[in-house]
Amino acid sequence: MYTCSIIRQIRGGPWQMPSWSTSATVLSSLLRRFAAAAALRLGKQAHARVIVLGLLPHSTLETDLVLMYARCSQLLFARQVFDEMPRRSLHSWNILLSSYNQTSQFHHALSLLGPLLAAGLRPDHFTFPSLLKASAGLAFLSTGAALHSWVIRLALDVHLIVCGSLVDMYCKCGRLFDALKLFDEMPERDAVVWNAMISGFAKVGLFLEALEFFRKSQKEELNMDWMAVPSVLSACSQSGDLRRGKEVHGRVIRCLGFESDAAIGNSLIVMYSECGYLDAACRVFEKMLIQNLVTWSVLIASYGVHGRGREALRLFEEMIAQRLEPNCIVLTSVLSSCSHSGLVEDGRAVFDSMSREYGLKPSIEHYACMVDLLGRHGSIEEALELIGTMEMEPAASIWGALLGACQVHGDVEIGEMAAAKLFECEPENCSNFAALCSIYERAGNWNGVAEMRRKMREFGVGKTPGCSWIEVKGKMIGFYQGDVCCPDSKRMLKELKRLIRSVTVLAISLSHSCVNL
Repeated sequence: MYTCSIIRQIRGGPWQMPSWSTSATVLSSLLRRFAAAAALRLGKQAHARVIVLGLLPHSTLETDLVLMYARCSQLLFARQVFDEMPRRSLHSWNILLSSYNQTSQFHHALSLLGPLLAAGLRPDHFTFPSLLKASAGLAFLSTGAALHSWVIRLALDVHLIVCGSLVDMYCKCGRLFDALKLFDEMPERDAVVWNAMISGFAKVGLFLEALEFFRKSQKEELNMDWMAVPSVLSACSQSGDLRRGKEVHGRVIRCLGFESDAAIGNSLIVMYSECGYLDAACRVFEKMLIQNLVTWSVLIASYGVHGRGREALRLFEEMIAQRLEPNCIVLTSVLSSCSHSGLVEDGRAVFDSMSREYGLKPSIEHYACMVDLLGRHGSIEEALELIGTMEMEPAASIWGALLGACQVHGDVEIGEMAAAKLFECEPENCSNFAALCSIYERAGNWNGVAEMRRKMREFGVGKTPGCSWIEVKGKMIGFYQGDVCCPDSKRMLKELKRLIRSVTVLAISLSHSCVNL
């Protein structure tokens, strides 16, 4: 029995059971205090006292025990107490549901719904948010939609916490239209709901919409929610909106202070780096009070993207000197930095040190970095040999890196082999067809070019048009390749042609000047 095991733990300890009151009310109050403070040892003492005094079964005490163990991250004990309860209140079910969600055990959370209903209980406005969060965590859209229907039938959609959970669920399941419809119908909104919409737009790549929602949330004079900041900064990074990124940075400093928040600091480093301001990213890094492995990783990767591989390696050595053990993510960033800077020997050394010095087995990402590094250097056959030594099945990223190298160096034979593997892995990816077509063009194989274009038509794939953003009078405007729907497109093309002519005339003049000299 579980109760006997608790008593054995108490008696086996180096301390004595305190002489607490025999009152169930007092013990209940103590258990709630211990739960709030996550005081597991004292909570176990109280549990033993409850057992010794024979106060069980007692619905309130048992519920408090479930709460105490759950708050102390002892979900196994919490579930054992819960399973032994002869009468379970809805509150005890809600505690267990919430605890499973907090530890990302979403399957366990949803599995409680059937027994809860079988017990004759009706979910309330605390039950549904937990169930919806579990559905969102597993991307179970059908389950979430069914719960939504249930919420409407029970008239629980008047609760802000329930509506916010529904919005979050639809966003995480990729149904932004449904989320936006719910959002517009809400009579009141809090910062959590705004954050869900901002994160939802950023997740699917609608960065301009994410930034627009952030602007609207600020107009409603909501207190800045720190949970939304990483999503907003990610949107600024992807859209190249440095001005908005700086504005968010300033608001963070005024309202929150990011120095002790690693997630915000990391997002700021990425934002400044991707907007081309590496020095600003370094200043953010230096001011951070908490620098975790993710922090070091993103800064190392930032140096690599800017072609400053030597500085990335120096930073890696500095991290090791501070007795921080690198993980797979950090080593991926280091290898990627070596690849961008053409540091072949350094990349080989880092790759070889993974298992020898750090006890880490190279993953798909590490092999992809090495294939890319060797391919950029022109060692395509060596890259192919490395793929042959892999213990796992090569993923599309591996063959993609090899195909890219073949495209750069014009290797038709290996390029055809890599492309064939990619056509099997991802037949709808148009970039693979385009890459092989480019290889054929460079080799003068026009029959191959025609065949690739025929296959693209056959599979119905087309190249995604390129997109650029520019800020005009405080508003971000996107331009897509081949889009002539913009009302000012003719005027812009005319101006572009004028600029090209001016540059051409200037180049000719400079050329003549050099000849005369």
